[in-house]
Amino acid sequence: MFPTLLILSAGLGSRYGSLKQIDRIGPSGERIIDYSVYDAIKAGFKKVVYVIRESFEEEFKEVIINELPEDIITDYVCQELNVIPSNITYSKERVKPWGTGHALLVAANKIKEPFAVINADDFYGAESFKIAADFLNNHNDQNSEYALIGYKLKNTLSDYGTVSRGICELDSNNYLISVTERTKIGKINSSIYFEDDNGSLQPLNGNEIVSMNMFALNPSVFNYFEKLFAKFMEENMDNLKAEFFLPSVINNMIENKKAKVKVLNTKDNWFGLTYQEDKPLAREKIKTLVEKKIYPVKLWA
Repeated sequence: MFPTLLILSAGLGSRYGSLKQIDRIGPSGERIIDYSVYDAIKAGFKKVVYVIRESFEEEFKEVIINELPEDIITDYVCQELNVIPSNITYSKERVKPWGTGHALLVAANKIKEPFAVINADDFYGAESFKIAADFLNNHNDQNSEYALIGYKLKNTLSDYGTVSRGICELDSNNYLISVTERTKIGKINSSIYFEDDNGSLQPLNGNEIVSMNMFALNPSVFNYFEKLFAKFMEENMDNLKAEFFLPSVINNMIENKKAKVKVLNTKDNWFGLTYQEDKPLAREKIKTLVEKKIYPVKLWA
């Protein structure tokens, strides 16, 4: 059974200012999401499932899905506010999606095999997909051991503003103890800091292992996500901003000994489109990778 790639593509890019999932950065008009699919297929993934929004469903199908080669199996599902347990109500003033954990959950009916999950607007690198595929191909698809592809913090920063990163705490065997979300990590000259809840800057050394929301999972996670999401909705039905984050669910599973998560470190450098100013640098990085013949000039020749 070959693994599936689940791509979380429903975010609206509030800091970026547009629908960044379809922004072209490659020499032949490729998007970051295309390079992820290319790397995944090359690593041994056979199917791609996208989580999108109904508001850009037709555009996404036209410019992303329909441009893929026919031999890549694709599917998609829409993440909407009303895809929740039937006995739960929520404020009609709510406009923000329920978060990455909810995005994963709405894809449950589309995935029956081991899978990796990633963000649409992050460039992860070929090695990372190979690491994820190797893990998934060598683990029972119903056990409760999963994996997180870990990046060094210094390889994941933007030059144009702060970023959110999940900083990992590991045990001596490289299993995940917890992921702590830091929402304002940035650089000042050559130093790296995060802003704590009091607004004070706290130093980081850059070698911390962080989560970029790239997990290797199997369908056994869905039941747990469903139970926790029902509890989350009961507690937050009137909260206009609360989000059900994927790393928070993984943390809960670890704390309650429902799962073990192996952290598999990659040497790849992340880049993405957090801010509009990131686009020229992303294009330059792709150009360099093409010149090194890591990618062809046209991905889907």
